[in-house]
Amino acid sequence: MNKRYQITKRLIDMCSSLIGLVLLSPVFLLIALWIKLDSVGPVFFKQVRIGKEGKSFHIYKFRTMISDAENVGKQLTTANDKRITRCGAILRKFKLDELPQLINVVKGEMSLVGPRPEVPTYVRLYNDQQRKVLTVAPGLTDEASIKYRNESELLYHAADAEQMYIEQIMPDKLSMNIQYIEKPSLLADFQIICKTIWVVIKK
Repeated sequence: MNKRYQITKRLIDMCSSLIGLVLLSPVFLLIALWIKLDSVGPVFFKQVRIGKEGKSFHIYKFRTMISDAENVGKQLTTANDKRITRCGAILRKFKLDELPQLINVVKGEMSLVGPRPEVPTYVRLYNDQQRKVLTVAPGLTDEASIKYRNESELLYHAADAEQMYIEQIMPDKLSMNIQYIEKPSLLADFQIICKTIWVVIKK
């Protein structure tokens, strides 16, 4: 990716995320209150993900599952997962749980558009070709996220959810992300953002 594109992309990320955090602050407060009233536990959920150049960072989300959910189940989440709280199901449906990642964007750990960051367990399974996704900052959304917007339902109906994810879904996502990286474009980024908003609204 050329330097000019990277600088422009970072400026857009920074300005957009800062404006978003300010404008959405009342929504953040309402969601935080809803989470606290709905279940016991913190408002935010932090999880280690792998970002650019293989560096780990903590991704921020609104908590949508019971406290210590990762200790009572797998890292993959399927539809009708009993660990998901009542308000969490709605937050997940409309992707509202992802909003705190604007903080990650401000910090420079993520971009608005880019390959979704994966947990270390699955990144260790990447081959040399697939590791190309680690040459760019991960994003809030990408084409793969749009295609697999119903991923939890696909995994729910699979005989072995983790096997399906590792052998089918993850490789396809990585292939799509490599295509995105090889043809960087601010117009493409804008189109992906618009598609994401449209998909969420349609729900």
